[in-house]
Amino acid sequence: MKIQLLATFFFMLVTVNEARVYEKCELAMALRNGGLDGYYGYSLENWICMAYHESRYDSRAVGRGNSDGSVDYGIFQINSRWWCSNEEGRTANGCQTSCSSFLDDDISNDIECAKRVVRDPNRMDAWVAWRKYCKGRDLSQWIAGC
Repeated sequence: MKIQLLATFFFMLVTVNEARVYEKCELAMALRNGGLDGYYGYSLENWICMAYHESRYDSRAVGRGNSDGSVDYGIFQINSRWWCSNEEGRTANGCQTSCSSFLDDDISNDIECAKRVVRDPNRMDAWVAWRKYCKGRDLSQWIAGC
């Protein structure tokens, strides 16, 4: 267990150099190019709002840990219990990838996993921050100026 934690910590230190915090319009363009605008009926504004409230557009964001022992990773805060494997505890690994793969500046795999999450019956309700801050609200300001 200690070795796994040390390895995870070391990997996070290494990936910090490859990670970045996106600007809103830069992220909007990346998400649009990745096919998220309108994906499963969710506008680009929904994705930008959710990413802001989940990670502040930080591709290296790692959550503090959830009550079930899972951890959230990357710009969309992909959960280790359901969507990726962090080699700790049970996981459904729905996106069939390592959680550490969401901690770099290449967010193409984050986008593909987010598409998988939104195809699940919970859809965007899977993201607590989206439910709390974005769902059912006027989101036009999230891509204004882009």
